[in-house]
Amino acid sequence: MGRMVDTWRSHLLTTFSGDDAGKPAWVEKMADGDDAGFFGPGSAAWAVHGGTATLIAGIRALLLQTLHPGAMAGVHDWSRYQEDPLGRLSGTIRWLLTVTFGDTAQARAESTRVDRYHNRVVGTYVAADGTEHPYTAGDPELLSWVHVVFTDAFLTCDEIWGGTIPGGADQYVREWATAGELVGVVDPPRSKAELTAAFETFRPSMKSDERVAEAVRFIRNPPLRRTMMPAYRILFAGAVASIPAEQRRMLGLRRPWWPAITANRAVLWGVGMILGRSSTSEDAARARLARLARTAADDPT
Repeated sequence: MGRMVDTWRSHLLTTFSGDDAGKPAWVEKMADGDDAGFFGPGSAAWAVHGGTATLIAGIRALLLQTLHPGAMAGVHDWSRYQEDPLGRLSGTIRWLLTVTFGDTAQARAESTRVDRYHNRVVGTYVAADGTEHPYTAGDPELLSWVHVVFTDAFLTCDEIWGGTIPGGADQYVREWATAGELVGVVDPPRSKAELTAAFETFRPSMKSDERVAEAVRFIRNPPLRRTMMPAYRILFAGAVASIPAEQRRMLGLRRPWWPAITANRAVLWGVGMILGRSSTSEDAARARLARLARTAADDPT
């Protein structure tokens, strides 16, 4: 049993971070730095992004992001998700965890890295009304869409499967607006009500087509290890169950007939037992804070 758990832990950590110990160089760097970062212990961002519900939230966010034709065009035209899906996943996770747990300089540098990639992504797309539009990944509308969908996914999934959020939902949305601003989002939502309203403003822009169907098929059956697929299918079902009915229909998905919400509680409990109570990123951040506290205590001034 112990060997099986070790194997699963290695597979999970490699999938999420690209390193079988969960400590790639960018995680180890979080122990360095000169401040607590944008959030710190006790923050809503630490609580939400340090929980296992993020596994479902990531799937939900990927599914919903496909419904904006501009965002979908960028993924279709420029993303290497089919050739290197785990590489793209680990890149996204790197940004999320660095902004959450790194110091402010690391968070800004990682966001700049994302911006440099965005500057190369350009093209055209056909909108829901049939008109053709140019796009860039740094377009304010597309940046806002990705931020809104991301924030909504992580908040919703934590409310369903996570614990208590310090300061509540409004605090999480307000804190994560900082991350949106770091990558160029203009006036991001700062409360749950504003987040809901922002999502509604995108309703006329949502579109379902073959590109969406292709992406959904890929997200439903990614090239993961065979031993991980049974658990992944439950996570996928949980993500689908958490999506509003209108968007599920546009994605060509149905709510599972079986109790996916309850089944995911068991899966997430198992993942928590395998990976431990805290992430390697949070551990590195706490090591940085402990070092800074010792330095401050030793400074006679």
